[in-house]
Amino acid sequence: MAVTYKDYYKLLGVARGAGDDEIAKAFKKQARKYHPDLNPGNKQAEEKFKEINEAYEVLKDPQKRRLYDQLGPDWQQGQAFNAGSGFDRGQFHFEGADFGGSGFSDFFETLFGGRPGGGGGFGPDPFGGFSSRPRKGRDVESELRLSLEDALHGGRREVTLKGQNGVRTLEVTVPAGIRNGAKMRLAGQGESVPGGPPGDLYLKIRYIQHPVFRVDGSTLECDIALAAWEAALGARVEVPTLEGKVELNIPAGTSSGRKFRLKGKGLGPTNARGDLLVRAMIRMPASMTDEERALWTKMASASSFRARA
Repeated sequence: MAVTYKDYYKLLGVARGAGDDEIAKAFKKQARKYHPDLNPGNKQAEEKFKEINEAYEVLKDPQKRRLYDQLGPDWQQGQAFNAGSGFDRGQFHFEGADFGGSGFSDFFETLFGGRPGGGGGFGPDPFGGFSSRPRKGRDVESELRLSLEDALHGGRREVTLKGQNGVRTLEVTVPAGIRNGAKMRLAGQGESVPGGPPGDLYLKIRYIQHPVFRVDGSTLECDIALAAWEAALGARVEVPTLEGKVELNIPAGTSSGRKFRLKGKGLGPTNARGDLLVRAMIRMPASMTDEERALWTKMASASSFRARA
């Protein structure tokens, strides 16, 4: 059977005498360019990736490469190659992917025998390149909405997901003090793929808006209402925190908008919690009795304070 010669060195863009490191580097460069995952729906890129993967599978293996190089002085000419020149078709067995059922080229199969066995697609190499191992299923991202109290304390939570695998309910453990926008990885809980491992599930944390507290990173802010006389004379008032109410000393002469810091009453893990900023806001009565008005009038006459001085 006559089959077309394939110039594996040319496919990878390396010289015939290239070393193993140079060949691996060239393959990774080409693979990043043509990998099917990076070129969805591009048949030309997929075919190109098959070719460079085939070339790499031969040139990285000393036995396969030696056998390939024995084709002789006409290897650069792209001439037809006739099998049966003493090559042992059963000598080698390739453990790569089947490229979605299309197999390697006739040239490869004639030279090395058989079809590549195994899996269902292409997958990323953990060392930064690409390999022909079965492709991992697609990773999935979803949101996990938490109240500030739940984010602070952590604990076990149920998550209901809808996807190609139907409706699933998972129980997850939320770390105490987890921050807004953080991602939790649940290995193997993503989409499945035939012949390969499932992807991962990433849960992105979103804080639910709180009726009392505002969030700025790990810092919480809230307002506390003061009567005018409390601000003027000083007072001890209760202020809310995520763990219950605490007493705060308001010094005499406090102006509206002044902030008080309660250390360690914000968000975050136990050993690195943020603070709570309490803003004093002076409130006035919407209406006054005649007696109250008379007292305010008397105070205004007696006071030397000028707010806009």
